[in-house]
Amino acid sequence: MILLLGLLLAAGPRQHLGPTPPPEVRRVATLAPALSDVVLALGAQDRLVGVTRFDDDPRTRALPRIGGYNDPQPEAVLALKPDLVLAEPAPANRGPVETLARLGIPVETFPLSTIADIEDAISGIAALLGLPERGRELRQTLERAREDARARMKGRARVRALLVFGLDPLVVAGPNGFAGELLEDAGGENAAGVNALPFFRLSAEAAVRAAPEVIVLCGIPAPPGRLPIPGLEKARVATLRSTALLHPGPRLPEALSDLSAALGR
Repeated sequence: MILLLGLLLAAGPRQHLGPTPPPEVRRVATLAPALSDVVLALGAQDRLVGVTRFDDDPRTRALPRIGGYNDPQPEAVLALKPDLVLAEPAPANRGPVETLARLGIPVETFPLSTIADIEDAISGIAALLGLPERGRELRQTLERAREDARARMKGRARVRALLVFGLDPLVVAGPNGFAGELLEDAGGENAAGVNALPFFRLSAEAAVRAAPEVIVLCGIPAPPGRLPIPGLEKARVATLRSTALLHPGPRLPEALSDLSAALGR
């Protein structure tokens, strides 16, 4: 739920805080699992020195934990002597992030709300690590996956779906964030309706009025013995095959495949 709230609140443009990083960045700490994923996908696993308690990639298992998405611990980060800290901007982590910069640690923040944000983050981190070509390859892989999915869905009827990231309260993906964009690529129609936020709270009554054909539970289990959303008895309930949709980074092609499967496409 803490990571979910981070997704709900994430905001702000890319920023550089603190001193300029060295020409060759060798020690990187990340304050969001998706940013760790970018470093790993770039082939720079040996440069990661610290990650959050939410990081679940096996390659990060032995790394020191430096707090959470919303509550990174500046003293734990300082102890690792990173050349660079990568963060996703959010109101809840602003204080600790700014503290790191004041203490002389270079910090680069990357919003991850939309697919365009994510692609820019991949390219930006690749440039900071001196791996621009690998960054271009990752962007191209994501774009090809989206193009292939759209081509498969061309001319087919869309499945009206609700992407649910929380049940108490009910939190759904809007059409303008990365999850909503991938849902459209996968052949879905977002039953949540128009909303500028990538994720937002929805009343149970509004969910019933939305009449989704499929309720996709994203990173949360189906509640035992009851419907996820009372009043939607006819909606099929699906879960995702992996946690990729919770990691807005280079795992998005996997997330797109998961969504297609959940929609029955």
